[in-house]
Formats: sequence, structure tokens, C-alpha cells
Amino acid sequence: GPAASKVYQVGKGLSIGGYGEANYQKIVSDKGNAKDNADYERLVMYVGYKFTDRILFNSEIEFEHGSTAEGGSVSVEFAALDFFIDPMVNARTGMVLLPMGFLNQIHEPPFYFGNNRPEVERRIIPTTWREIGVGLFGAITPNLTYTGYVINGLDAQGFNSNGIRDGRQNGGQALAENFGYVARMDYTPDALPGVSVGTSAYLGNSGQDLNYKGKTPNVFTQLYEGHVQWKYRGLEFRTLGSWGHINDAGILSAYKGQTVGSANYGWYTEIGYDVLPLVFKDTPQYLAPFFRYEQYDTIASTPSGYKDNQNLDREIFQVGLQYKPIPNVVIKADYRNFSAQKGSVPDDFNLGFGFIY
Repeated sequence: GPAASKVYQVGKGLSIGGYGEANYQKIVSDKGNAKDNADYERLVMYVGYKFTDRILFNSEIEFEHGSTAEGGSVSVEFAALDFFIDPMVNARTGMVLLPMGFLNQIHEPPFYFGNNRPEVERRIIPTTWREIGVGLFGAITPNLTYTGYVINGLDAQGFNSNGIRDGRQNGGQALAENFGYVARMDYTPDALPGVSVGTSAYLGNSGQDLNYKGKTPNVFTQLYEGHVQWKYRGLEFRTLGSWGHINDAGILSAYKGQTVGSANYGWYTEIGYDVLPLVFKDTPQYLAPFFRYEQYDTIASTPSGYKDNQNLDREIFQVGLQYKPIPNVVIKADYRNFSAQKGSVPDDFNLGFGFIY
């Protein structure tokens, strides 16, 4: 995002930026064991250094949940060296953000609707997803860009009924018996100003030499997504779909003692409109009501002999309001209505703020 990219715009030397976000969550219905809560979710510092016009370092250090206790943490979110060779071919190595979806690479709070990132980009595409890797990026034409990495693979021992999210290794003493391969392309057609379309894919074995009852499953893992974005005057529209497949899910389910889906999928679409220019023509402020619909299932198909958990087949209707007194500061309010094929999921109301610098 703009804060993280400051180092690319300086002539030489040190660059510092960052972002933060906090929110209050009110559990509205089907409460169960859920409790209302307030959380300083993230405070992030970007630190970059431009050695020359061709070599730079960029990093993100993230403080989560206000502390290193009570579930909080301090993490290196990314830290990579870029080597600029040619507009068409450049190299990057280090801890990298996987180039999948809308939010894994650009997730500062002013740039997405709602206090929570879309569930599809958490449950199916497990943002924020970072690993150790090396790869290439560039622009084949001014309208067509690409990124591709070889990274340490996922660890299937973390897979469960909720999907692959806990299989991320986050670049910390990561098992690297298996590698993962990820690539992305985006296209912005001249004939359709404000439109961008793109796709990405992740492939790789996730077994990491797991041995269960004499079997060493490869757990070949696939994840694909496609996305479309359209920005026109005050209108902002996004839609994204993602599908994944896990080989050896039966062996993995036996090892974990729970159903690990052999397939999962999700999609969402959202639309918002900045209404302030309709009343105040030249205002720098921003006020957008928005709507988002999501549907996802982390056990879209089950391995033979294992039962589905239909509570994990969910849809979400979300409405909210986004206000920016200046472009770098946002105040958000939203309501999410959850439903599942079986059982209940609590609705919630969320109020929060975020900023970048």
C-alpha cells in the first residue's frame, strides 16, 4: 500500500511509515459463548532503506492485540530485498507477502470496507500470508503486471476443518522439505478506465515429511483465485472467487482426528459509493455506505469415511459506513449477519478506526 511503498519514492536512505487499527465488537444475536470485546488489533511500522536506485530493503513490523500477552504478538510481517533490473524483470528475496487476492499485499485499513477483512480472504485465502521465498516481478506491458515466488511450503499438520490457515509457517523456523509456488497476473485495460482484473495460484506439497502409521502423504495443495475491481468516480466495486483442493485429505483427517476438507471455496462481492461529492462538490472528505455479500465453505467436499460440518458452510450479509475526514484516516461502522447450513453463528456490530502515515 501507499505507506509501505514510501521507500520506493525517496531518492536514497531511510523511509518510515506505518498504520494502525482498533475496533469494538458487539455480539448481537445467537451469542453462545461469544463476548463483546474491544481490541487494538494492529499497530504496524514500515521501515525501508534505499541503498541505490537498483537495490532497496523494505520491511513491516507488526504489534498485534496491544501486547505480547493475552494472544498478542510482535511479528515481522515482511522483510525483503528488491533488485531492480528492468521494468519487465526484477527480483525479490526474503520474507514475502504472497501475491493472492486483494488484501494480502494491500491491507491498510483505509483501503478496504468494514472493520474486519472479508472472511473469504481469511478462511480460504489465509491473509495475512507470508513465507520465506525468492522470485520475480515486473510489467510485461504497462497494463499487464506479474509476480511469482518459490517459497517454503505450507505445513499440513496445521490443516483442520477450518481450512489451511493454520498451515501457514510465517517464515519462522519454517519446515522446507516441500516448497510452494505462487504466481499472479493483473491487467488494467485502457478501454475500461478504473477496471482491473487478475488471477493468482498457489501449488505445492504440504506434507513436510509427515509420517502417519507408515504413510508419508505428499498433501499436494492447490489454491486459485480470480478478482475484478472497478473504481469510477465515487463508485468502488470488487468481486473475488477462490477455490482450493487438498490431496491425501483422508490420511490427514485420520491424523488430525477431525474432517479436513478435500476441497474448499469462497466468493464475495462488495459495492460502496462516496456520497459526499453529491452534496459538497469539492470536499476532500469521504463518506461511503457499502454492502458486501460472502459465501464460503471450508469443507466443500469430504474425504471418504468422514462427515461434513455444515456449520462451516456459511454466508454473510454486511452493511456499513466508511468515513474519511482525510484520506489517511478512516472511521468505520458495520453490521454482519451470519448464517450457516446447520447451527447458528453470532451476528455482530463493529465500530472502529484506522490510519496510515
